[in-house]
Order: sequence, then structure tokens, then C-alpha cells
Amino acid sequence: MSVAIPPFQVFLQEHRDHVYRFLVASVGPQEAEDCFQETLISALRAYPRLRANSNLRGWVLTIAQRKAIDAGRSNSRRPTPLADPPERGVEANDAELDAELWTAVRELPPKQRAAVALRFINDLEHQEIGKVIGCSEQAARRNVHEGLETLREVWKQ
Repeated sequence: MSVAIPPFQVFLQEHRDHVYRFLVASVGPQEAEDCFQETLISALRAYPRLRANSNLRGWVLTIAQRKAIDAGRSNSRRPTPLADPPERGVEANDAELDAELWTAVRELPPKQRAAVALRFINDLEHQEIGKVIGCSEQAARRNVHEGLETLREVWKQ
């Protein structure tokens, strides 16, 4: 018994929040909107070719992850403005700490960044993470672990 693919609008309503949260965690709020639009355009173009019983969530998150990698490559070629970093006071509020944490996540290598974001933003299991980023379940587990270890080291400083 095969399950028919829903209309694109139904698919979009069901998965857009997961995709957008993943992209914000991966590339930051400024780049997320552009990556989100590119993801949806690519998904819309490929949607008619999907087979019944496809894992739509994994499929669209794979597209989003590739768009995030493209954005990272694009940003690495742009000049970075030099300014004095803001001083960190003892009284940093939760929003500032969250922003610092997600900035540190965005600085992880692409597979670790994607694995951490998929695990903690979309609450995916390691097997699904592996499918999205194109590796085994064990490699996905390792990417999450190594990403968290790197974040712990950065956060201690």
C-alpha cells in the first residue's frame, strides 16, 4: 500500500517551521530567510518527481542543509567587517547567551553544525540525521558528539 504525496501547500504547512528553525540555527537569522526561499523553490521544482512513500521531512531538510552549506561557502568569500567586539559583562541575559551559543554552532564544520541543529532544533533521531546529511547513523551520532564537545570547549573560554 503506497501513500500518495500530499499537495505542495499541505506539505509546506507541515514542514516549514522545522526547515526555518534548522536554517536559523545553521546560518543565522539574517541568512535564514534567503536560504528558506531557495529551499522552497528547489523543493517546489523537484516535488512532482517524488515517489510515493518518500520521507518528506528528511527530503526537505536535506535540501535545506545543502542550501545552508552553499550560504556558508558564499559568506566565506565575502569580506568581513572589522569592528571592536562588544564587551561581555557579567550580566549577560539569556537572549545574549542564546545568540552567542548559536553563533558558536554556526562556526562548527558543516556536518557537525547540521547534526547539532537537526538534533536539538528538530529533535531528529540519529538515524534520520544520517539520512539528511548523507552518512551512517554512527557517523551522525559522532558528528553530534564532536559538535557538542567543540561547543563545550568554546563555551568554557
